[in-house]
Amino acid sequence: MPEKAGQPDQPHQQAVAALARELGDPVRLAVADILAGGPRTASQLASELAIAAPRLANHLTRLRAAGIVAVTRSGRHAIYRLADPRISDVLRVLHAIVPGGGTLTPAEPEPDPMTQARTCYDHIAGRLGVAVFDHLVAAGALLAPSAADNAPVTLGPDAARAFASLGVDIGAPLPRRRKPATACLDWTERRPHLGGALGAAVLDSALARGWVRKTGDRTLTITPAGRNALPGTPRSLPAAAPQTCPSTSRLPGQRRGPDDAHTHRCRPLSSRPCGYARHSPNRMICTSRR
Repeated sequence: MPEKAGQPDQPHQQAVAALARELGDPVRLAVADILAGGPRTASQLASELAIAAPRLANHLTRLRAAGIVAVTRSGRHAIYRLADPRISDVLRVLHAIVPGGGTLTPAEPEPDPMTQARTCYDHIAGRLGVAVFDHLVAAGALLAPSAADNAPVTLGPDAARAFASLGVDIGAPLPRRRKPATACLDWTERRPHLGGALGAAVLDSALARGWVRKTGDRTLTITPAGRNALPGTPRSLPAAAPQTCPSTSRLPGQRRGPDDAHTHRCRPLSSRPCGYARHSPNRMICTSRR
């Protein structure tokens, strides 16, 4: 005997019931509410929910199995998002119909250094990388790419001037077997940042001028000098705290030990800063390429 429409054992109704069952857990519902405000890393979710990482991992596994949450991986890092943007609409309706529930207003994620600024192979990624790419397009240095991922990018009429402001000479020889510029899809922003030989040159220039510092793994920290120098830098990007150059307590020409990421020489009253915001009272300034 054929089943009648509306019977609870209909496959579609069973799938809907399974979806609702997963959202019926307070922790999993809270995870979905947070992800409605934008992607998060597991550490961000654990911090916002104030629960242990192993417990959160179990809930994320169930949410992924139910098709509510999706994950994107890059090396050892994973970022979670809602698998379907329509889930946000479902959550909004659920909160609205519950007495006293009000309207769902997803909270902004806590700043995560990995999503703010990092390296992607040998170029700048994260919010900083996307901001610099957007600026170069707006400045006429690059033409808007035809696709967001691995598409070649054509230089614009103002490329020489705009890249020169970043310390990059586009007339310099580039690797023959590498594309000059590509649109590399950023895995946290889901928008392109600059890849290719010119993307690598921008990162090299930013490191040499002390605009950014590598702070472990792939994370980059923007310095106060970089905030002023890098065009398009988002105001929401936290700047590195002012530091005293660790070399300035040494005599002119004396080399540093291996306790810092770079070894360099210092000289008095140099006009070439290293990216540190303050220096010791002896007025010695680091002159190294950081």
